[in-house]
Amino acid sequence: MESVSATFKGVYHWAEMRAKMRIMGFNAHAVKPLNEDAAAELGAELLGEVTIFVVAGGCLVLEYWRHQALRGRKERERHAAWSAMRDEVGRLALALETLQDRVQAAPLQSAVVELQAQMREVRAQLGARDPPSAPQATPKE
Repeated sequence: MESVSATFKGVYHWAEMRAKMRIMGFNAHAVKPLNEDAAAELGAELLGEVTIFVVAGGCLVLEYWRHQALRGRKERERHAAWSAMRDEVGRLALALETLQDRVQAAPLQSAVVELQAQMREVRAQLGARDPPSAPQATPKE
């Protein structure tokens, strides 16, 4: 276990120092190794940063899943509302058709009643007797 820790510290120190030297424009051929305490502190910092990064990434993933679930639920509700509206429009179209049929039938019934009344007047003028009255259709309301 000791050798893995020492190897990690050495690689970390080498990578960090090489990056710093490149940034500052120095030649990185002669880099002194870190002492044990400095390497442990840098390793602890790295471990803490990785932990924070993993927790933040997990929070982002969970928030994304929650948002997708909410969006899916809203989409299903929108589809259900759309289907309900289409059903309601279909029902209202049938009701409108029925009412239009009634409205078209109503003038015909009133015309029949008017013609029967005119026939009675003509018969009364001619002196003829009315035959027994047939059952008359009553207009539906």
